[in-house]
Amino acid sequence: MQILDFERPIFELDQKIDELIELSRRGDVDFSEEVKKLQKKVKKIRRDTFSSLSGWQKTQLARHPDRPYTLDYIRFMMSDFIELHGDRGFADGNSIVGGIAKLEEESVVVIGHQKGRDIKEKVFRNFGMSNPEGYRKALRLMELADKFGKPIITMLDTPGAYPGIGAEERGQAEAIARNLREMYRLSVPVIVVIIGEGGSGGALALGIGNRILMLENAIYSVISPEGCAAILWGNGKNVEDAAKSLCLTSHDLSRLEVIDEIIKEPLCGAHRDPKRMASILRRALRRNLRELKLLSPEELIQQRYEKFRGIGEFI
Repeated sequence: MQILDFERPIFELDQKIDELIELSRRGDVDFSEEVKKLQKKVKKIRRDTFSSLSGWQKTQLARHPDRPYTLDYIRFMMSDFIELHGDRGFADGNSIVGGIAKLEEESVVVIGHQKGRDIKEKVFRNFGMSNPEGYRKALRLMELADKFGKPIITMLDTPGAYPGIGAEERGQAEAIARNLREMYRLSVPVIVVIIGEGGSGGALALGIGNRILMLENAIYSVISPEGCAAILWGNGKNVEDAAKSLCLTSHDLSRLEVIDEIIKEPLCGAHRDPKRMASILRRALRRNLRELKLLSPEELIQQRYEKFRGIGEFI
C-alpha cells in the first residue's frame, strides 16, 4: 500500500510495534508493556493526524491509488448488477460505467467514473477522464431510468473531462452541457456521491442531483490545485496554498452548502477498509432514497432546480 508523506510517522511506529511483537513471539524478551504504550501512542497520533488534514493532504487521500472506485462500491453495496454499454452513436466511453442493479431490494440505475488500478487498466479507462461518448452513455442510462421510474445514483471520481482534440471534435462541451440540462428535468430521485476526486465539468456532468453526498476525504472543485497554482502563481509549487483557497474539502463545501451530507470514512481513509466504507455509504443511500421517494416527480424537479439556483448566494 502506498504511504503518503503525512502518514510516514504512523507507518514507522506500526513497523516498530510489529518488530517488538515478533521479538516477543520468539520468546527472547517480553516487550508487551512497550507494545501497549506504542499502540496507545500511535492510536492518538493517527486520530490527531486525520482529524486535522489540510486541503492538499485530503487531495492526496482522494487520489490514493488504493481508494475504492465505482465498480468496487457496486460490488460491495449492490447485487444483480448488469452493466450497459455504448452511447448508440460512436463508442462505449470506458471512463464511465453504468447499469442496472439492486440496492438491497430497490432497483436502481447506477452510473460513475472509473479509474484504473494498473497501467493497462488506466489506459483502458483513460485515467478516469471521459470522452463525450461516456457522458452520452450516462445520459442514455439516465433517460432509461426516467422512463421506467428507477432512482439514479451517480458516483463522481475524475480529474476532469478529457481535453484531447478528438474529444473536442466530437462535442465534449456540448455533451457535458446537455447532461447538465437534462439532469434537471429527470422525474426520478437522483443521488450524487463524490467518492474521490470531483474535478470540474467532467464531474459536474454527473453531478446534478436532489441530494449530494460527499465522502469525508473526497474533494470537489472547479480546477485541480496544480492547475490553480499554475494560473495564479505561474508554477506548481504553491499547490498547498491553492488547495486551501479552493475550499475543496467536504467540510468546506458543507459550510458553503454545496453538498448536503458528509459520509464519514474509516480512520485513515476509505482505502483502509473498503468493505466498511461501502457499508456506511449503503446506509446513507438507503436513508436518502427513502426520503426522496416521498416526493412527487414535480417536487423532485423543483427541489433539484431550487437547490442549484441557491448555490453561490451570499448575503
